[in-house]
Order: sequence, then structure tokens, then C-alpha cells
Amino acid sequence: MPSPAPAVALRGLGRRYGERPVLHDVTLRLERGSTMVVFGPNGAGKTTLLRVLAGLLRPHEGDVEVLGAQLPDEGWRVRGRVGLLTHDPLLYRELSPRENLRFHARLHGREAARIEATLDAVGLAARADDPVAELSRGLVQRAAVARAILHEPELLLLDEPLANLDPAATARLQPVIGRESGRTRVVTSHDPAGGLADADVALGLRGGRVALLARAEELSAARVAELYA
Repeated sequence: MPSPAPAVALRGLGRRYGERPVLHDVTLRLERGSTMVVFGPNGAGKTTLLRVLAGLLRPHEGDVEVLGAQLPDEGWRVRGRVGLLTHDPLLYRELSPRENLRFHARLHGREAARIEATLDAVGLAARADDPVAELSRGLVQRAAVARAILHEPELLLLDEPLANLDPAATARLQPVIGRESGRTRVVTSHDPAGGLADADVALGLRGGRVALLARAEELSAARVAELYA
């Protein structure tokens, strides 16, 4: 039997904002079940990369394959199979976390029981009916994680997922968005040591170009830190 397609395959990916290139000639492959950590200074193209993989941005050059589908033409094949967590929580602030998840569940055909299980998994059951606008940044981050995992995606795209979280919350979320989840993950990070310890593959971007691509176990935190020098 032929081997399954990789979770992500990029060949010469390029993306611009107007005339300004943000990603240039990015080529890589991520196998299913693996985690790739993406490092790079602010403006390096990390968030843009995640948005291209999620099908929210069209590539201007190159080929993008996610879960066996060519993007953007076959984007319909991966909707519902990808979970995206960005700096924007993508929540309606006037609604509660539970109401936000109900709306999200309708989009993906999920049952109410899945909403309650997800709220419990992220530790939000006690605040599930408070408006998002009244929650702390850490609790909003938990609600955003709940939205990203509610539909049980195969691929998680996580933009600094532990931002605004205290150690207890970080530990609480590891089973749902950490390596323990068993999902394929692409995770951006500014923490060289922590990011390498949590990944199989490391990608370093600088000015939208690949400056580093290797097995995480082959790299040191000091080598990654050079991206920020």
C-alpha cells in the first residue's frame, strides 16, 4: 500500500503583502503525528505561515499541500480537519465561552456533549457562562484553545499557545494541545529550549526565508537563539 501523504508539504512557498514579500521559497515536509516548532524574530513570517496552512491566506508562489489536499483549490477537503490558534482568539466577546462553542459546534456538526467535555478539558467549566469580555487574558486563551480543539482536528496550528497562561493552566492544557494530544502540530515559539524539547522538527525563519531546518534533537538552544541576534 502507498504511504500516506505527509501532514504538510511545501515547495517553494511564497507570500506577499502588497509588494512586500513575507515568505520566500519555503520548502519543507512534516510527517503525520509529528510536531514542528517554528522560531524567528517578530516579522519573520511565522504567523503568515500558519494562516497559509489553515487556508486563510493564498500562496502567491509554490505548492502547499495539507493533509493530502492542495491549497487553496482543495481547501474544502481540510476544513474541519485543522484547528487554528492565533493571537486573535477568534471569539465573540459579547458571548460566553459556552455560547461561542455552540456557534462553532454548529459549523462543524458537533454535539452539545462535546462542548461540555471541551470546557472541562481546558478548565473553563466554572466560567463558561461569563461574557468573554469579562474574562482575564489567561481565561480568554483557554477559551480560544477550546474553540481550536472542539472539532477534534487532525492538525493543530498553534501560534504561541502558552501566551498569557500561568504554570497551572499550562499543565492543564498539555493533554489537549501538547504532544500528549497525539495530533500533528505546527507551533510557533520564542523559547528555544522549551520549543526544541516539545518538537520533532525545528524551522527557523528570518526575513521570510528558511534560515534553519533540522531535527529538533540535533539542535541546541544556543543555535536557535542566533536567529534573534
